[in-house]
Amino acid sequence: MKNVQQFSTLLKPLAASLALAGLVAVSLAGCDSANSKVPDAPAAGGPPVSTAAVVEKQITETQEFSGRLEAIDRVEIRSRVNGFITSVNFKPGSEVKKGDVLFVIDPRPYQAEVERTEGAAASARAKAGLAKLELTRSEKLLAEKAIAQREYDEKAADMKGLEADARAAQASYDAAKLNLSYTRVESPISGRVSKAEITVGNLIDATAILTSVVSTDRIYASFDGDEDTYLRVAGTAQKGTPVTVKIGLANETGFPHEGKLEFVDNRLDPATGSVRMRATFANTDRELVPGLFARVQLDGGNGPKAQSTALLISDRAVGTDQSRKFVYVIGADNKAEYRAVKLGPNSDGLRVVREGLKVGEKIVVNGLQRVRPGAAVTPQLVAMDFDPTAPAAPAKPEAKDAKIAAKAASTTKE
Repeated sequence: MKNVQQFSTLLKPLAASLALAGLVAVSLAGCDSANSKVPDAPAAGGPPVSTAAVVEKQITETQEFSGRLEAIDRVEIRSRVNGFITSVNFKPGSEVKKGDVLFVIDPRPYQAEVERTEGAAASARAKAGLAKLELTRSEKLLAEKAIAQREYDEKAADMKGLEADARAAQASYDAAKLNLSYTRVESPISGRVSKAEITVGNLIDATAILTSVVSTDRIYASFDGDEDTYLRVAGTAQKGTPVTVKIGLANETGFPHEGKLEFVDNRLDPATGSVRMRATFANTDRELVPGLFARVQLDGGNGPKAQSTALLISDRAVGTDQSRKFVYVIGADNKAEYRAVKLGPNSDGLRVVREGLKVGEKIVVNGLQRVRPGAAVTPQLVAMDFDPTAPAAPAKPEAKDAKIAAKAASTTKE
C-alpha cells in the first residue's frame, strides 16, 4: 500500500508536465495555422477610370484668336494758334459731344486783329468802288473823244488793282476771323476725353497737343487670322455676306459681345502667314474700352446658320506627346489603346476631332495619368461633358437594400 501511494505521488508531476506540453503544442499549432494563411488574391481588372462615348452632332464651325480693342475715331486735340490758356472746360475722362468747347485761348489779340483787318477791307472796297465810278465816267468821255485812250486805260488798270487789293484785304479779314475762332478749341467728335495735357495759364504755340478724344458708341476688335481662316471668310466678306464675330473680355466667360466682320486686309504677311482682320461692335454700355485684350471667336464664314457634322470630345481626354495629341480608346477587352488625333476648334465646351476617332468609341476622360498603353482598366461610363470637380449627387439605396431596411424596421417595431 505504501508503494502504491509513492508511485501515485511520482505520477502527478509527470501528468502535469504532459498537460503543459499538450497546451504548448496546441498553441504552436494555432500560430502555425495563422502564419500559414494564404494572402488575398489581387482584385480583378485594372485601375478605375471614367470613360465616355465620342459624341457626334451638328455644330457651327468657329475659330478663336487673340485681339485688341481699338477706337473707331481717335483725335488728338491740338492748338492752331499761339496764346495763353484761359479756361479748361471739361472733366478728365468724361464724355463730350461734338462741338463742345474744351479749351479757351486768350482771344483779345485775335479780336483786335479782326477789327483791324475789317477796317482795311472796308477801305479797300471803298477805293475800288471809287475807281469803278471814275472808269464809268471815262468811258463816256472816251466816247465823246474828250480824253485820250491812254488815260482811259490807266483808269481801267487802277480799278483792277484796287479791286485786287480789296479782295486781299477781305482775305486777311477772313483769316483773322478764323484765327479768332481757333481760340475756342472744340471737340471734333463725340466721345470720351482724356486729361488736359496743358493747364490754365500756360503759353502754348500752334500744334501743341492739348488732349485727345476717342469715340465710344462703336468700337473695333482687331486680330490676326491664319491662312485657313482667310481662305474661308475672305470670299464671303467680299460678297457682302455678314460674318459673325464674337468677343469676350479677360473677366468674362464665353463670348457675350456679338459684332460683324468689317475688314479683311488685301494681303497675308509672308513672314507669319497671318492676315489682319477687324470687326465692329456696338458699345452702348461703354464697357468696351480701346486697348483692352479680347478673345475673338470667328464663325465659319458661310453665315451664322451654316452647320456641319463633327465628332466632339472633352479636352480632359486629350494628352500631349511631344508635338502630337492623343487619347486612350477602351477596347472590348477593357484595355487602353493609344490613339493619335487631330483636333479642331472648341464648340460649346467640347473639342472638335478631325481625325483619329469614330462615333461611339469610348475614351478615357478622367484618370488619364493612371492609364498605360495596352494595360487593362476598370471603365466607369460617364457623360462626355462630365465634370469630375462637381460635387457628387447623394447616392440612392438600391431596391434590395431598401427591402432589407424595411424588414429590419418592421422587426424592431414588433
